[in-house]
Amino acid sequence: MSKRNRVFLLEDDTNLSDTVAEFLEDEGFEVETAYTGEEAEEKLYEKRYDLLLLDVNVPGTNGFELLKYARSNGVDTPAIFITSLDTLENLEEGYESGADDYIRKPFALKELLLRMESLLKRKFSHKKSPRIEIAPGVTFDSVGGTLYIKDEPASLQPKELTLLKLFLSRPDEVIGHDTIYEHLWSYDETPSESSLRTYIKNLRKIIGKDKIVSIKRYGYRYQP
Repeated sequence: MSKRNRVFLLEDDTNLSDTVAEFLEDEGFEVETAYTGEEAEEKLYEKRYDLLLLDVNVPGTNGFELLKYARSNGVDTPAIFITSLDTLENLEEGYESGADDYIRKPFALKELLLRMESLLKRKFSHKKSPRIEIAPGVTFDSVGGTLYIKDEPASLQPKELTLLKLFLSRPDEVIGHDTIYEHLWSYDETPSESSLRTYIKNLRKIIGKDKIVSIKRYGYRYQP
C-alpha cells in the first residue's frame, strides 16, 4: 500500500473495536476509533479520513443519523455500515443515509478488508454537487437518492433503487448474484432470480441496455 489510508471506526463493543483496529493496522491502515455517536461526530469534523466504518446501534447518535448529518454537511468520505440489523428496511435506511456498503455481524475480517479495498478503488463518492450523469438526460442524485429523467424524478421500486445504487458504487466491477441478493433481500426474505431479472430489465429501459452487462452464470457489471 503506497500510503496509509486513514480509517475511522465507530464501534461501541470495545473487544470488537480492538480486534478490527488491530487487524487493519496490521494490514497497513491508520485507524482512529470512537465508541459513541457524539465522540464520532466530533472526530469527523476534526480530521479527514479515507474510509468510515460505522456501527449503527451505539450510545447517543446512531450510525444512520450520524452519516446522514455528515453527508448533509459536506462529508463525502466513503462509508460502510457494520451492524447486526438485518431487515430490508434497515438496509434501505442505511443506503438512504449515504452508505456505500453494508456488512452484517458476525463477519470475517478478511471479508471486511476486501470490501474496504474495493470501496477505496471506486470512483463513486458523495459530493455536494450530487448529480451523476448516467446517460443523456438521465442523472442520479447520490445524496437525495433520486433518479431523474430530463429533470423529472423517475419512479423506481425500492429494490430497483437499491440495485442502482449498488451498481453506481461499483463501476466496472463484476458483482455476483450472491452479493446482489444480500443487498436486495434481508434474511427473512427469499431472493428471487426472476424478480432480479425484472429489476435489471426495468433499469436497462431507463439508463440503457448497454450500461448493465450480464456475466453468464455469475452476475452483472455496470459500465459508465
